[in-house]
Amino acid sequence: MPSSARHGPLGRRGRPNKGIAAHMYGAGANEEVLAEALHPYPKDLLITTKVGVVRSAETGEWALNGRPESLRAEVDQALRRLRVDRLELLQLHRIDPETPLADQLGALRDLREAGKVGRIGLSEVSAAELAEAREIVDIASVQNRYNLTDREHEPVLAACEAAGIAFLPWRTVAWGKAGDRTEVAAVAAELNATPTQVCLAWLLDHSPVMLPIPGTSGVAHLEENTAADLALTPEQRARLDGIGGNA
Repeated sequence: MPSSARHGPLGRRGRPNKGIAAHMYGAGANEEVLAEALHPYPKDLLITTKVGVVRSAETGEWALNGRPESLRAEVDQALRRLRVDRLELLQLHRIDPETPLADQLGALRDLREAGKVGRIGLSEVSAAELAEAREIVDIASVQNRYNLTDREHEPVLAACEAAGIAFLPWRTVAWGKAGDRTEVAAVAAELNATPTQVCLAWLLDHSPVMLPIPGTSGVAHLEENTAADLALTPEQRARLDGIGGNA
């Protein structure tokens, strides 16, 4: 099958600037906030959003919905809210077990062919699900939970590395508790950095397809995240590698 690089690599050392949104976050309000803050967008900014989770008008509850007609409607709404003609990266929030995967990804492939989507990504998938998806359509990215102390999805990361697929880890610093680990605190002290910065530096150093997406609740936290370009020594890296396990 064609390589996902046909639509432009996302997971190389020249990591792009990203604007990340999703309909589920604020029922689309965050897409509108992103557009209000950044539109017209800089040329080097890649806007990505997610679809596949919708809110019931009757109950107000959120639920997976991968039916093609729902995905198409979500994409049209996202295009309007983000003020763009094309979503450069569109990720499926979760695979809907009630809808055939071929139908879900087929709908996204059709949207790509129609010019409304540039690249297609997945979220919270296993290595087997990723392999199945790649039989249907090119996959450019995977967004799974992953951090220094929680490496459950290491097989998925390995599959992404082999295929040149960008890996976008969320929960990148294990809810800010990584500093409780003696090894992390020690490396942070050696580098005059924070535990959060050490965890992000480890992620960036761990794989060439890694594109961390740390959350933030304020400017100070944002500044801490963006100052994470630390140079780990081989000895520090080995100590951090040895932590492993699940948080």
